[in-house]
Amino acid sequence: MLDNLKPATRVEAPNGFRPGVQFDGAEGVATTPGYLSEPQNFDEFLIEAGYDPAGIEVIPPMRTSRWQRYDGEWLTSYRFHFRTKKGVNVDLPTLFAEAKKTKVRKHPVSNEDKALVIVPADWQVGKTGSRGGTKELLERLMASFNGIEAKLKAGKYGRIVIIDAGDIIESVSNKASLDQLATNDLSPMQQVDAAAALMWELIKRASKYAPVVYGSVASNHCQNRVNGQAVGKPGLDDWGIVILQQLKRLSDEVGLDVKFLVPHPDDEGFCVDVFDDGFHVLGCWHGHQSSRPDQVPTFWKNQTFGNQYLTAASIAVTGHFHHTRVQEIGQHSNGGSRWWIQASTSDSGSDWFRRIAGEDSGTGVTCFELERGRYFQGTVFRL
Repeated sequence: MLDNLKPATRVEAPNGFRPGVQFDGAEGVATTPGYLSEPQNFDEFLIEAGYDPAGIEVIPPMRTSRWQRYDGEWLTSYRFHFRTKKGVNVDLPTLFAEAKKTKVRKHPVSNEDKALVIVPADWQVGKTGSRGGTKELLERLMASFNGIEAKLKAGKYGRIVIIDAGDIIESVSNKASLDQLATNDLSPMQQVDAAAALMWELIKRASKYAPVVYGSVASNHCQNRVNGQAVGKPGLDDWGIVILQQLKRLSDEVGLDVKFLVPHPDDEGFCVDVFDDGFHVLGCWHGHQSSRPDQVPTFWKNQTFGNQYLTAASIAVTGHFHHTRVQEIGQHSNGGSRWWIQASTSDSGSDWFRRIAGEDSGTGVTCFELERGRYFQGTVFRL
């Protein structure tokens, strides 16, 4: 009875067909399974793949592939490109979630006469530019953190000083225009949460190796501003200072060996005596008080002549100008030279300045070493 009967021809899906999602954190490609009828949306498919449909938008056009199943029914698969919607929450652990993971460790044996100064500056979390957005910033900072931790592990420092040199977030009111609303990929609240979590990661790593001093200066992007104009006291009404306050609360709660420094409420910067002996005194401010880098030494000199908070400084540390610069300026009462260190940026690019000036700079976190009683010679490195 089976004579001359042939098996049914096997029906294959199209060559290369494989349902799934490929996603790099910003854009992706999705290939659905075969459907008997056109679905109203692909929410269920994306949820099963582990993605939130509310944070995704489809980029047209959409492609389809059709083939006949063994029972004669026709199946249709859909292939489409998608991207995360602008302003959607980045998948970052919140600050308090990170705090719960923190373990207090005993410091290894170290050289009490040796310090590492770390100057994160101008992260401008939430900003997008030619170097990408928040995802790319996270990648750059994690690479910097890894390099810093390797330096800390090898250096056996007795003290670690971390100076947030300002502009840790981008904000949306830094200037009297709406441009920041279009170029940001995080809201102000998300910026603060992300920046705090990132800085906590750096503090947490550093605290494994030695006691930490952490200070934050007031800056233009972090100022409380209305229509581009600063409102309130500079040393209080500043997002960088608010972030420091949250970091201090967490540090106290988990028992990290960290000392926190902020400006006087009516000032924008401060000094820190690294070895508590008046020899290496860091004068820290953002730099937006000067319209050009060449005016920074004059600002410092005027501060000293006016007996202001920078008077005792032997080394000036600033951000704002987004490039590394080291300059020898005059003499200090310790018998050596005064130095100005302008810290590098980690941001996503100041394309408006690049278009006007034709200049750009590399990214990284500026660091330098100090030794008790030995003059600083101007050596810095960028990690």
